[in-house]
Amino acid sequence: MIHLTRLNASAFVINPDLVERIYANPDTTLVMVDGTTFIVAETMHEVIDRIIDFRAAVVARARDLPPASRQLGLVPRPPSPSATPRALRPVEKDA
Repeated sequence: MIHLTRLNASAFVINPDLVERIYANPDTTLVMVDGTTFIVAETMHEVIDRIIDFRAAVVARARDLPPASRQLGLVPRPPSPSATPRALRPVEKDA
């Protein structure tokens, strides 16, 4: 999440992965993937820099995780080399 400031000086955070477009006309306007718009006090370049910093921090944290933490159970481990597949044999039909 990145911290931003509305024009009325109230702070809020957004998920930068949901930003679809950013305009600077003259106020910085963020358009989210669901169509919601936010007008913020930061410049377009400041918002982009915060998004880049956020993504870099995510990658750095993932890189620093111990190897055991990376196994989330989402993708099965490849079979070990000793586990050879069995040959399929045709089933004989009773005639």
